[in-house]
Amino acid sequence: MDWIESPEAIGQVDELLAQVGLGHGSRKTLAGTWKGGERQTRKPAPGPVAGRKLAAVRAAGWERYGWLRHGFSSRAGGVSGIYGANSLNLGWTKEDEASKVAQNRRRFLREVAGGQGKLLTVRQFHSGMVRVVEAEDGALEGRLETADGRAVLRGDGMMTNVPGVMLGVQVADCVPVLVADVKRRAVAAFHAGWRGTLGRIVERGIGRMRLRYGSRPEDLIAVVGPAIGPCCYSVGEEVRFEFESQFAYAPKLFSEVYDSDPVRDKYPLLFLTARAPGHSNIGPQIHLDLWEANRRQLMDAGLKAKRITVVGECTACARAGGRLKYFSHRGESGFAGRMMGVVGVAD
Repeated sequence: MDWIESPEAIGQVDELLAQVGLGHGSRKTLAGTWKGGERQTRKPAPGPVAGRKLAAVRAAGWERYGWLRHGFSSRAGGVSGIYGANSLNLGWTKEDEASKVAQNRRRFLREVAGGQGKLLTVRQFHSGMVRVVEAEDGALEGRLETADGRAVLRGDGMMTNVPGVMLGVQVADCVPVLVADVKRRAVAAFHAGWRGTLGRIVERGIGRMRLRYGSRPEDLIAVVGPAIGPCCYSVGEEVRFEFESQFAYAPKLFSEVYDSDPVRDKYPLLFLTARAPGHSNIGPQIHLDLWEANRRQLMDAGLKAKRITVVGECTACARAGGRLKYFSHRGESGFAGRMMGVVGVAD
């Protein structure tokens, strides 16, 4: 009977319900009601994504710094077709063609930095490891990336003060955090999934900026980019336990979410399982707010709240033109491209 909980089975049920005009309702949490989007349980059929024009998502106010380049990608404005026509997949995924990924990266670099500079990434593995990119690194062919642009070094964060270097972190639900020292012209980019957040990658990374560049918290600005929101990010009890063992404010990061689906409420027998009592998955889900978790880390590192921007768009449910605006590993059942958060110092 576990078959009825598989993504394929759930997708078939959703499809049948949609044919008779029924769908999922909003989610009610202890903190309010989230108007979340529908959860996709099957691979999306190729088709035009929302809009064809590439437009980076940027933090308000950052444009005042003429030397600073930054932006977050969405899924629109690329040449890939495997995740929907005209999609801007920036990751070397196994499904997409490398030539199209390379072209997408060039397009995004033009949007963010006018096509100038060098885009650098790392091989991310949900760690707290932060790399420092020095001026001499760019001259060492093959040290930071291969000839086709694939990262060599492992890590989940980078920092630099080298002009012309654009640091990129790849995400598809995890949190991209960009930081800039507006006095010393140094920047950093962090990939903060729940493991990286638990490992305080942002807080530790800023500490390293202070050591390497002499950065002062009052000179730093930061933006928490598009990522899966507390409306959609359900986790297990073990994750809540891990956070509560590390952060005094952890209880404020979690909420219990109750399914208010009208179909489930009206026809409860349709959703019964054959599991023994005490082993049912019926009940509230635990949701984690990674946006707030990383905002709190920035504040703990010394940044003032007014110097921190939270984009606040959920990758799993934000929509544009009837389709998901961003790539989402959860929202697309693992079949998703990759976005980027990019920051750098202009030449």
